[in-house]
Amino acid sequence: MIPKGWQEKSISELLEKISKPVEVEPDCFYREIGIRSHGKGIFHKDPVMGKILGNKRVFHVEPDCFVVNIVFAWEQAVAKTSSNEVGMIASHRFPMYRARKDRCDVEYILYLFNTKYGKHILELASPGGAGRNKTLGQSEFSRLQLIIPPANEQKKIAQILSTWDKAITATEQLLTNSQQQKKALMQQLLTGKKRFPGFSGEWKKQRLSNLVTINYGKSPKEINSTTGSYLILGTGGVIGKTDTAMCSEKSVLIGRKGTIDKPLFIETPFWAIDTTFYCLAKGSVNIKWFFYSVSSINLRSYSEASGVPSLSRETLYSILLLIPPTLEEQQKIASVLSVVDHEIEALQQKLECLKQEKKALMQQLLAGKRRVQIN
Repeated sequence: MIPKGWQEKSISELLEKISKPVEVEPDCFYREIGIRSHGKGIFHKDPVMGKILGNKRVFHVEPDCFVVNIVFAWEQAVAKTSSNEVGMIASHRFPMYRARKDRCDVEYILYLFNTKYGKHILELASPGGAGRNKTLGQSEFSRLQLIIPPANEQKKIAQILSTWDKAITATEQLLTNSQQQKKALMQQLLTGKKRFPGFSGEWKKQRLSNLVTINYGKSPKEINSTTGSYLILGTGGVIGKTDTAMCSEKSVLIGRKGTIDKPLFIETPFWAIDTTFYCLAKGSVNIKWFFYSVSSINLRSYSEASGVPSLSRETLYSILLLIPPTLEEQQKIASVLSVVDHEIEALQQKLECLKQEKKALMQQLLAGKRRVQIN
């Protein structure tokens, strides 16, 4: 059922193809655009001389146009050009379309093609087999039928969704900044370059064999239980539940095969599978400090296989770590890095919530299930 006030229109009724060929000069520099799949936007390639382009057909990029990569349209390689791309060029595989006056909003069209429905109709217009043979037919594309609201409602919907995009982008930047700050902090705190007031004494290198006991995980085949109270853990995280805990102490999980470079810190009783080791602290070692310290080294460089990465217990035991002289200093370092981790986790959760909320909003607004007020 078509929402009240909405109409079914073909792409050709909504968008006008823009095509301005470039006469390539061999000794001039040109910069091409590229389009990422999955709606991830435009990127700018490095400048090249015209003679490198050869006989390639290229076109001037116009701002505020809907642009699509015909080879990967079925993967939602769609975008909107902006003033940032003025003066650049695009391959003939990247046709551009301008909104026909008072008929559609390019931002709205872009949001529409980034939905499941949009992906479906792009696939319908892309006959052929998988991969590069599945090319968007431009005549088929022009005949695609869209059920859309009036242009002013399209614009309002696009503005609302753009607000969510800005919030997502801002949160992503905060997350990136926090992750970079954590990395810099680890480089300082875990090497003794930066020390907290009240701590002194020389840091010394110690082998892992002096710091932790490394234990083998076991197959979970016999202990799997959907109603279990304890988690079954692999290097990728939770893979099941069990009624039987292998270990109840705080531990660090390290991959024995496969993903060997992403240690996990475990605080609750668990079962570790047979492709992992779990490490327990010895004597005056803080296990959380150990987690951060072992996470800061390149464990893949210790792999003993040319195929699937793998580690032996003997190799791990031989690794040297720089250790603070007191348990208290280890605890202080671990507590500061834990605070940073909590901030990162909070930003990750916020980002995921924003993405889910935007997805739900798109499903409602772009289908007419939720209407907007037009001033």
